[in-house]
Amino acid sequence: MRMKFLALAAVALLAACETAPKDANTGAATGTQSSIRPGSQEDLAVNVGDRVFFGLDRIDLSPEARATLDRQATWLQTYGSVTVTIEGHADERGTREYNLALGERRANSVKNYLAAKGISPNRVKVVSYGKEKPAVVGSTEAAWSQNRRGVTVVD
Repeated sequence: MRMKFLALAAVALLAACETAPKDANTGAATGTQSSIRPGSQEDLAVNVGDRVFFGLDRIDLSPEARATLDRQATWLQTYGSVTVTIEGHADERGTREYNLALGERRANSVKNYLAAKGISPNRVKVVSYGKEKPAVVGSTEAAWSQNRRGVTVVD
């Protein structure tokens, strides 16, 4: 009986968590796109993706990261007056100095990729936060993997 109750509760919770249907062309939730200002940070985050992730002690871009940056380059070409800052981040392991340097190398990796895709380097600044601004708090691989990132922020 208890298992049936737990199963029903789980189904109810999943139903309550259902998200809005996504627009096939943009990936945006239907009905929210009209409220997003084109060329804004929200537009970038919702319709393109504003972050890429890195492996442990890595600065190379995965195929998924390159795909996101390809979309960002297209978006930046569409909005030619937009300038951005690439934030480089690291997980909590390592010294402050090491992680600041690693975050900077990650941000520069993103900047260099965008430049290779035709985005003027003058439109892209970099900053490193090292381990100082975690996206996810915790000392687990799941948390660390979300903190090893480069985030594109509209200025």
